[in-house]
Amino acid sequence: MKWSSFQYLTKQGLHNLRANRLMSLASIGVLTACLLLTGIAGLFSANVNSLVEYLGDQNETVVYLDQGLSDEELASVDQTLRSMPGLAAVTYVSQEEVLETYKGYMSEYADLFNDFEEDNPFHANYRVVLENLNQLDEMIAQLEQIDGVYSVSAPTQLSSVFLTIQRAVTYAGWALVAVLALVSVVVISNTIRLTVFARRKEINIMKYVGATNGFIRWPFFVEGTSVGLISGLLAAGLVIGAYALVVNRVGAMSGFWGPILGSCLLSVGQVWPAVLGAFLIFGVVIGSIGTATSIRKYLEV
Repeated sequence: MKWSSFQYLTKQGLHNLRANRLMSLASIGVLTACLLLTGIAGLFSANVNSLVEYLGDQNETVVYLDQGLSDEELASVDQTLRSMPGLAAVTYVSQEEVLETYKGYMSEYADLFNDFEEDNPFHANYRVVLENLNQLDEMIAQLEQIDGVYSVSAPTQLSSVFLTIQRAVTYAGWALVAVLALVSVVVISNTIRLTVFARRKEINIMKYVGATNGFIRWPFFVEGTSVGLISGLLAAGLVIGAYALVVNRVGAMSGFWGPILGSCLLSVGQVWPAVLGAFLIFGVVIGSIGTATSIRKYLEV
């Protein structure tokens, strides 16, 4: 296609977009609504996953040490733990610190613990946080094999609950996004099909006078992609603006859940590039597919 023909057909497509403004507005409205629902579902799923990961990271596995370890043996255990792959954090808690912790828990009966200062019955331990809860059972087995480790206490049941919730939300979120994407394709295709149907005679005349399929398709393609771009920009602006309000409101919350949600919610800076890029690409793809499927049968003359 010559550059002059490309310019002419592009201008023609934009002109048709304005000339058929009612159908164009209908297409933009439908696609924007579908993108809004898809964006809300995607952000909800991403933030729930972030919340589950945050709560999962708060569950510490406690590695209790044998009593009476020498400094060399303790240093060996320490080096082994800190060099193990898969551990996000390793914190040592001495026998004395454990005793003081229990005194704090039972401050009214702290005197009862005075007898333990000479013969401390508590085990020194390490508090470790795993990078991936899916590897919990495997990591427990490795920790128990370390020389000098007395026992390992891990929140296996709670971790299993967190992983189950995370998988369920992930699958449900992606399934919802897929369904909404399919609905978007069907609805926008039908909307564009109405536009093409109203101009079927024009297409037939162009075919009879020798116009190529590409020459006929390009203005409709420009219309479809323009509708997709406009819808993507509108939906992205609405979703990002609404999400920013939610983040600000959550950040101002007090009580138990305020700080937790404030730490877990993805920031606007993390969200807006992905939302904008995905909406623009999604809009253009849906507009292009809708145009291609709608005009095909009218080219068979």
